[in-house]
Amino acid sequence: MFCRWVRARRFGDSMKQVFQDLKTGSTYVLEVPTPNVEPGKILIRTKYSLISSGTERMLVEFGKASLVEKVRQQPEKAAQVIAKIKTDGVLATMRAVDAKLSQPMPLGYCNSGEVVAVGKNVRGYSVGDRVVSNGRHAEFACVPSNLCAKLPGNVAFDEAPFAVLGAIALQGIRLISPTLGENIVVFGLGLIGLMAVQILRANGCRVLGLDFNQDRLRLAQSMGCTVIDLSSVQDPIQAAIEFSRDRGVDAALLTLATKSSEPIAQSAKMLRKRGRIVLVGVAGTQLSRDDFYEKELSFQVSCSYGPGRYDITYEEQGHDYPYGLVRWTEQRNFEAVLDLMSSGSLCVSQLVSSRFEIDRAPEAYNLIASDEPALGVLLQFDSAPLLSDVAVKPIQKLIGKPREIRDQQRERGAVGIIGAGNYAASILIPAFKMASAELAAIGSRGGANAGLLARRFGIERATAISEDILNDHTISSVVIATRHDSHAELTCAALNAGKNVFVEKPLCISLEQLEQVALAEQRSTGILMVGFNRRFAPQIVEIKRRLVDMTSPKAIVMTVNAGSLAGEHWTRDSAIGGGRLVGEACHFIDLMRFLVDQPIVAGDVQSMGSEHRDTFAIQLHFADKSLGTINYFSNGHRAVPKERVEIFIGGRVCQLENFRRLNLYGFGGRSQIKAWRQDKGQVSCAKAFMNAVRHGLESPIRVGELLEVSRISIELQAQIAE
Repeated sequence: MFCRWVRARRFGDSMKQVFQDLKTGSTYVLEVPTPNVEPGKILIRTKYSLISSGTERMLVEFGKASLVEKVRQQPEKAAQVIAKIKTDGVLATMRAVDAKLSQPMPLGYCNSGEVVAVGKNVRGYSVGDRVVSNGRHAEFACVPSNLCAKLPGNVAFDEAPFAVLGAIALQGIRLISPTLGENIVVFGLGLIGLMAVQILRANGCRVLGLDFNQDRLRLAQSMGCTVIDLSSVQDPIQAAIEFSRDRGVDAALLTLATKSSEPIAQSAKMLRKRGRIVLVGVAGTQLSRDDFYEKELSFQVSCSYGPGRYDITYEEQGHDYPYGLVRWTEQRNFEAVLDLMSSGSLCVSQLVSSRFEIDRAPEAYNLIASDEPALGVLLQFDSAPLLSDVAVKPIQKLIGKPREIRDQQRERGAVGIIGAGNYAASILIPAFKMASAELAAIGSRGGANAGLLARRFGIERATAISEDILNDHTISSVVIATRHDSHAELTCAALNAGKNVFVEKPLCISLEQLEQVALAEQRSTGILMVGFNRRFAPQIVEIKRRLVDMTSPKAIVMTVNAGSLAGEHWTRDSAIGGGRLVGEACHFIDLMRFLVDQPIVAGDVQSMGSEHRDTFAIQLHFADKSLGTINYFSNGHRAVPKERVEIFIGGRVCQLENFRRLNLYGFGGRSQIKAWRQDKGQVSCAKAFMNAVRHGLESPIRVGELLEVSRISIELQAQIAE
């Protein structure tokens, strides 16, 4: 069975989820497909979720800011935009920025509910378990098992979501390493600060809390905390020193959100020699060397819930750290906070200030964005529908279909899209819309992205289950835009169902998968095409026209300023992305294959070693003695244009600069062709595929070439890995 999304529901099942518009900052509730349980995850029917009044208020304020203010808040993003304008042009850059801002952001990360389905390879959870997780504000949440924890019997659903924020407070406290009797300052008495006060008190510490808000100061006092009103004339530094019996406090925990560096400066002056400062929230970090030098102070920034956060192998792949070596992971921090709540050492009921049904979520966000007092704002999901009956639904292996059905599909040209990531949203779907494709359905594993893109582009249906698209006989063609490791399986399933397939590169990531795809293509009534769009770019078409009558061997050099990726990026994972040669450099191998129009008879690749496998040079030899060199470099500067193509043949030269400017030498006539905007051929590629579908033609790219390019790419990637 090909499908990893094992448990299925009816096509069209939906749920309510909260999103934010990044352009305007407005918050709204949308109906999106209910997510399907995935391997390594559990599916939770939400009871309550908690709005993080600090983090989520900042998101709302950012969304409501003007474009100029957004740039001011994220200067590093502005620098990237300017660099992209220089290399790709204004229109291409503005389209990219608009596409990014047009994608609504799912909100929330403090969720409690009941387990309704358990994914493959998950241990320790069963249907019916009461859990807390970092799931979204949604009626159902599919969450990695390491980001969940079971609730003690006496912790209520409406209390449990606080455990997520409590874990953030606890991780900051662990970095301070407080001991019994120490004097600790807590700067900022929001949700995290007030929970930190209680945890520190449970740890036997004397706590001094600082804030401007009178209600929060009174609440902290009721928890046994000495307080200082920052809006008063009282000197907080002198007060803190007196609090510590004139010795200086031992540590400061900053649980606030400010652009000012003053809290860190004040903390440094309050501390004793070798005191500790830990930043949990957001603050300016203009540090005074003298303050830290004289006292040998330490400063550290705490990362969310603790060890494991943002580690793909821990969160997504479910690999836990050894208990004896990493005692307090993020999941174990969840459990520790829940234990404190269960014992009564941490009381959160007094932190709840408002409750809203999910349909009233926009009112809740208006509240936290206003000047009205708001602390713990809960969203209730008591009316969430019961999950439909679930059952394993095997894929129908349809080798062929009646001719009249195929003809109807061909005339209609209905298209289903599997995958709803950034590339699908910004490039593929607009390209197929311009190709006048009838977009009948879209699917994504989580469901939410599919629902959002369906609304945005007027797609008829959305689903979290790929089988819904593959088994729909009204859909004649499938566009696959998922992660690379699923391309071959989905392609084979679609071909076996008799559908036409447009799969984003790469076609597959292993030779075994390539054999499976080749066999499925031979048996299928549908056509197969890979999204090698560069061969359809107008300037490449012009080059090919100039070369068509020239039979002498060609020497081609392609230079790709690819840019670096983080070591944990999924495209670099051989099991998921296949590596950057298979995942992206295959584009350039295909482009050379197209320009030379001869089989590749040999290939070689040299990289800069195991630490720099993303920087390599490929040498290709063609049947007509043509030579091709692809310099794929990840160690360049982003201000340099990404792609350059040079072709040398019979005393003539073609130079293509980043698909914007074509220089022709020795051809006579016009020597330079400039494009108003960058065009890498995505729209023309989609149009070619749809034209073939509608008129019953062969694939626009010969299948033999697709298989050849895929084989060469995989073999060369293997050379790098050796």
